[in-house]
Amino acid sequence: MTETYTPPTVWTWEAPSGGQFASINRPISGATHEAELPVGEHPFQLYSLATPNGQKVSIFLEELLEAGHSGAEYDAWFIDIGKGDQFGSGFVALNPNSKIPVLQDRSGAEPIRIFESGAILIHLAEKFGAYLPTAAAARAEVFSWLNWQMGSAPFIGGGFGHFYAYAPEKFEYAINRYAMETKRLLDVADKRLAQSRFLAGDEITIADFAAFPWLGNLSLGRSYADAEIFLSLDEYEHLGRWAREIDARPGVQRGRLVNNRKGLLERHSAADFASLAPEQG
Repeated sequence: MTETYTPPTVWTWEAPSGGQFASINRPISGATHEAELPVGEHPFQLYSLATPNGQKVSIFLEELLEAGHSGAEYDAWFIDIGKGDQFGSGFVALNPNSKIPVLQDRSGAEPIRIFESGAILIHLAEKFGAYLPTAAAARAEVFSWLNWQMGSAPFIGGGFGHFYAYAPEKFEYAINRYAMETKRLLDVADKRLAQSRFLAGDEITIADFAAFPWLGNLSLGRSYADAEIFLSLDEYEHLGRWAREIDARPGVQRGRLVNNRKGLLERHSAADFASLAPEQG
């Protein structure tokens, strides 16, 4: 058992905490340097990285294009959070919280900034009248599952994922605590998906596009080393069925490759995907 940590009376920031993301974590906000963001020719400018939260938006934009919404064309710019791009003055002007993804909607007379992945999905769904029902009860169900995912992700990523895969040391208490909560969340999804094809009902919605990069990628063995074995993910039959169905969608497959070091660092047109090697696409 590791030595017990005794917190000081007042916490101060004295040294990096260790771990994969120690160099970019700090207890203050705001820009650290001047850096303007590039702007492309399309109505939407996405500044992101292919983390689960970043994939939510690139997947949804590709799904809109796949469904024939040509007005959803976008430029996707790579934000290297390891180098601190999110702390540049241009990025902070669009998102004071310095987190990816951030979207700028330049389709109207004045540009609109949208940060937080859930807010971006709602903005796009309402703008294009897609993947968000208009009937009150159905709409409420979508928003409930969307916000369930938004509130659950920190326990999976910042909790389980961090302590299981990224922390500089393995702590039994932390891993057990967040493994338990992650499995509870997986069970919530699995039981819901035993009742309906998708999270909010029989039709796919923004709730599914938000949840897939977290729950779907985890279910398919793409997250946190061997987490699919550690968490016994084969127990969640209905979640697995849902994950495989969504993963097979062309828009989802393209969206996962955007702002991805193993795919497209930048995306400016559908033709960019043709440049990828077969094993990448």
